[in-house]
Amino acid sequence: MTQDSASHYRPIRRALISVSDKTGLAEFAKGLVAKGVEILSTGGTHKFLAENGISAREVSQYTGFPEVMDGRVKTLHPKIFGGILARRDRKEDLASLQEHLIDQIDLVVVNLYPFEATVAKQGVAFAEAIEQIDIGGPSLIRAASKNHAFVTVATHPNQYSSILQEFGSYGGTSDALRLQLALECFRSTASYDLAISEYLTKQVGKTETPTEVLPERLQMNLTKVIDLRYGENPHQKAGLYSRPWEGTSLVTAKQLHGKELSYNNLLDADSAYNIVRCFARASAVVIKHNNPCGAASAHKLSFACRKALEGDPQSAFGGILGFNQCVDAETAEVLCQPGLFIEAIVAPEFSHEAIEILSTKPKWKENVRLIAMGKEIQLEQALDYRFIRGGVLVQQADTLPPASLTWKTVTSVPVADELWDDIAFGWEMVRHVKSNAIVLARDAALVGVGAGQMSRVDSVEIAISKAADRSRGSILASDAFFPFPDSIHRAAQAGVVAIIQPGGSKKDQDVIAACNEHRIPMLFTGQRHFRH
Repeated sequence: MTQDSASHYRPIRRALISVSDKTGLAEFAKGLVAKGVEILSTGGTHKFLAENGISAREVSQYTGFPEVMDGRVKTLHPKIFGGILARRDRKEDLASLQEHLIDQIDLVVVNLYPFEATVAKQGVAFAEAIEQIDIGGPSLIRAASKNHAFVTVATHPNQYSSILQEFGSYGGTSDALRLQLALECFRSTASYDLAISEYLTKQVGKTETPTEVLPERLQMNLTKVIDLRYGENPHQKAGLYSRPWEGTSLVTAKQLHGKELSYNNLLDADSAYNIVRCFARASAVVIKHNNPCGAASAHKLSFACRKALEGDPQSAFGGILGFNQCVDAETAEVLCQPGLFIEAIVAPEFSHEAIEILSTKPKWKENVRLIAMGKEIQLEQALDYRFIRGGVLVQQADTLPPASLTWKTVTSVPVADELWDDIAFGWEMVRHVKSNAIVLARDAALVGVGAGQMSRVDSVEIAISKAADRSRGSILASDAFFPFPDSIHRAAQAGVVAIIQPGGSKKDQDVIAACNEHRIPMLFTGQRHFRH
């Protein structure tokens, strides 16, 4: 590194250190003292430095004011903030320092109380969370960052080495480094305040005071977890970011085996788990390009797995599988059938025997990702976000349980008792298929899926084509109304025995008449499931 004549390397003569995370602090402080830096510190940090043989002066000794209120007030003093905020190129500021016996502080080393870690603990008391809201810390680092033209700020242990490097080489820190550190500071305080805001919002929601479903101001607190190899295509850079979330998620899941997940893997694995978690019985789903190409429920997970793979065997190749129960050895053996290739498997957990089988037996054993989601945690209805240019579309997630009590048989032909399970299964599945969506289900399994077509009748044709002979005796579910009776006539030709759809078309009476003509019972749900 060469010194840029256009840069100002500001010296460090005095540092204020007050940290909760003491990682790397001893080495950093020793490096500063070796260069003649005087250190001011507060109670816990002062004790740590003393235990490591590092000389430091207590803030209370310097200010002449003790730490009070259990440490709530310890650095909030003019002799501290004056020393940080004084502009070294202003005679008036320097005169104020001299008049009030205030020493310049050139380096502020502070990381904040662990608020997010505290509220992430199960059963944390509200009073404990409140005590972890840092006041002095954010004030100190914001002051130092505002005055970054003269003052260096460190908010994370990973910044210590760059500060020591420049200080050791040039006797101070550069304009560029101080600006970068100030930027990182303001990012950290913004994230910290947002975490507090989100926590308090949840507490307000637990009271009897009604809260707005869609807030007037929407803020997102996102932290990069990992850089992905690429995005949907190799020429697109991509990363995975986490946000505060108390429920089960892929971000906190454990990968037990296989190479790293790709952008597309994560999208499909999330869809797979979101589907199977909706079912009470043992269930399996096969996802391809974010659509289910096979799914089933059964009394046993291995049976559900086999039926799901039979939904569309050709499309299942290279798919991602989701399960809502622990993957056992019997289910793992089903997945080892010849000719099958699987990218990833997501489930609450895997038995030791299943892991052994899936990581040693099939041809694709080296690369298959095994993802354990952990125990399912039910949350209140969440919000969905879709980014558009210049803004974000926000809506309540389509996670409400099927309102079967409001379903209405609109045909003169009643629904046979033995069809109700398949009807409920089909209606749950169709909400997870891209619109226009049609699914055919039989024996609590998908036998045909028509997804993402511009015409509903085209989706019907595709679903019937995928099902082939299995369409006979199946039920048909549609995510939205039928605009014309043509789809009904085609379904009847294929052997469909019942239809469930939202209703609401101007042609409803024509559609109902077509069902009556073919003796096919039809249900209206009054609830649409568009998924764009």
